[in-house]
Amino acid sequence: MSKVSTEELSLIGDNDDDADIVPLPFGSKNYITPGGHARLMDEFYWLMNTERPEITASVAWAAGNGDRSENGDYIYGKKRLREIDRRIRFLTKRLDTAEIIDPTIPREDKTRIFFGATVTFINQSSIEKTVSIVGIDEIEPSKGYISWISPVARALMTAQQGDMVTLKTPGGINELSITVVKYQNIPIELFKPVSLR
Repeated sequence: MSKVSTEELSLIGDNDDDADIVPLPFGSKNYITPGGHARLMDEFYWLMNTERPEITASVAWAAGNGDRSENGDYIYGKKRLREIDRRIRFLTKRLDTAEIIDPTIPREDKTRIFFGATVTFINQSSIEKTVSIVGIDEIEPSKGYISWISPVARALMTAQQGDMVTLKTPGGINELSITVVKYQNIPIELFKPVSLR
């Protein structure tokens, strides 16, 4: 039986809020690419079929070891189960509201910007940037994947190739000149299981 100190418990934490999760605008759908949807589904199934059963078995074993108040394996296992259950609830909500939009499906107007577009623009400092407009669970700034609810995406939405749009941010106003609009596959990184054990 392992014992957990008060300091270790504070490191583990027991914060059940979802402060780090980007909320959807009220009443909106959860727009997502097929790759992003597959990643959320993979994580959901891994939690349900692998991680949760393993932790449940560990907690059951630890519970049989006597005094639960000083049983580190039991305390940590119960905390981890709460985290898993919270993540499962979150994924269930996201998947229930998901509206999958495939950016590779041909569109009538291929030069107008909507969800799934990959857009190249030049800002007023003459810096060229390329961004892909994805769902809120697919954001990867290092790859230029921005959320459809981000200020940049909202400024670009419904504009088309050749347009100039105004981006208003707390840092000021920036004019963006749209040079290229493409609809192509947006590769989303696959789900990689991470164990805290």
